[in-house]
Amino acid sequence: MPDQVQPSDLEKFHAAYGVLLKSSMTSLRKRDKKREKHRAEETARKKRRLQEEIVIEGAKRGNGRRKRQRKIKAALKLEESKKRVQEKEEAKARAKT
Repeated sequence: MPDQVQPSDLEKFHAAYGVLLKSSMTSLRKRDKKREKHRAEETARKKRRLQEEIVIEGAKRGNGRRKRQRKIKAALKLEESKKRVQEKEEAKARAKT
């Protein structure tokens, strides 16, 4: 393995070396507290939204039907996301044991 990089391989070397440096220097990067706080708030908001129950009320026919249909669709979507979150948590629990 040669210790020197040939001029023809210089660009390829720089690309590979740049990736290596970026991956090893992440711990030296300054913390972005604003971004961390924003992400924490987002996850908290998502968890809160999962805990809420959607109350389906209103007319089945006539005025308010569209509103009711949207709520039904949102409730179904919420149930799906709850199932997905529960499956993820179970997978994490299985991975730990």
